[in-house]
Amino acid sequence: MLPDSFAERLKTQKYLDSEELLRALEEPSVPSIRINSAKWNKNPVSGEPVPWCSTGYYLERRPSYKADPLFHAGCYYPQEASSMFLEEVYRQVKPVSGKIRILDLCGAPGGKSTHLSYLLGSDGWLTANDAIRQRAGILSENITKWGSQNTVVTWNDPSDFGNLRNFFDIILVDAPCSGEGMFRDAEAVRQWSEAHAEHCTARQKRILMDVWPALRKDGVLIYSTCTFNPSENEYNIKWFSENAKAVSIRLDISHFDSITEILHQNTYGYAFYPGKIKGEGLFISVLRKEEDDKASDSVYKKMKLSRPGKEDLSKVGEWTTCETGSVVRFGNELIVTAPDAGEYSLLSRHLRIIKPGTKVCTVKGTSFIPSPELALSTCLRKDSFPAVDLDYEGAVSYLRRESIAIRASAPGWNIIRYNGVNLGFINRTGNRINNYFPVDWRIKNPVTEAEKNEIIAWEA
Repeated sequence: MLPDSFAERLKTQKYLDSEELLRALEEPSVPSIRINSAKWNKNPVSGEPVPWCSTGYYLERRPSYKADPLFHAGCYYPQEASSMFLEEVYRQVKPVSGKIRILDLCGAPGGKSTHLSYLLGSDGWLTANDAIRQRAGILSENITKWGSQNTVVTWNDPSDFGNLRNFFDIILVDAPCSGEGMFRDAEAVRQWSEAHAEHCTARQKRILMDVWPALRKDGVLIYSTCTFNPSENEYNIKWFSENAKAVSIRLDISHFDSITEILHQNTYGYAFYPGKIKGEGLFISVLRKEEDDKASDSVYKKMKLSRPGKEDLSKVGEWTTCETGSVVRFGNELIVTAPDAGEYSLLSRHLRIIKPGTKVCTVKGTSFIPSPELALSTCLRKDSFPAVDLDYEGAVSYLRRESIAIRASAPGWNIIRYNGVNLGFINRTGNRINNYFPVDWRIKNPVTEAEKNEIIAWEA
């Protein structure tokens, strides 16, 4: 049962059909995924393309992600279809030249961050952040499995970014909200209250004002929520545009008849309403910054980082195809950072960084121990390690971190693959095979026959 006060408020929002929306919220959600074409070039059988995302697909039924090795390998990401509209927004507002710096302020669990990482490619780098440490850890895991080397993961409050003035070209604020757009989920309904919505409205204002100084002049801020509440959406955008002297950007949605444009006192927002669109509720708006936030020289003084040795760089070159970023040695770890060394040193002065980029290996004496991150990274050089291909049962055993018997493996480090996609490393010493899949990522419970039958079927 949906709250009466929620249903009554919808009737006052003249730009939506409240009866159609309420009916749609009683229907089941439509699952959707976004494919990582850097790793996987097949489409789901009977999958229907998401109209505003080049790699997005609706699925006929909800699959078992836990039971699918391709999910653990980062070949696709389960993401709500409406939120994939970020791709269309990015294409319309991204800078036309130069390296692009992006901040995803509220990034966990990683749907929009992995999407931005994919869209950005080698054109720049992304800082994916979450204010809650546990959620930032989940974000880091998902970024690692996605495999991009262009992303830094941080754990910071929005106010911490205030010292990075005029730094980012694009900031995404997918703000914590009252969650009305997810009301097909009973838990979202249970957590809703008018008081909570009011709290969210105030919190969103604080978040926007705190992070605004980090956006450069002429940069854009993308604001989104998963609620229908005007106070959290168009009213907040109007308030913020006045207080921050931001300019609202009108998007071209002429190819998408199902999206609703909301014009509120010279500010534009774009709403996704179940019943009109195939997906959950979403609001998104874009603002451009027209004034500088001056930065002091001390903030932009770059620190020198110690460079790795000649052997270190040789090993990174042997194992990776890294053409951008910087190789840095942190203790015994060799890491390819997403930004260059100067930019990274600046970030590290002001932010808590939990993933600087791609960890290549750990140096132990004269040995180089490859990192699980390297196995999943798209910058891993092909043929740098012998590969062992496993069938489904073998891949699941590997992902459960069980002992596996592989006669065909070469001595030393081997890449484990499933359907030609990397899962991780093993190390063979004599007759002993050590499974190096990370303990924290392992499939904890056995995969049932029913779950096995529910994984995504792919076109040939």
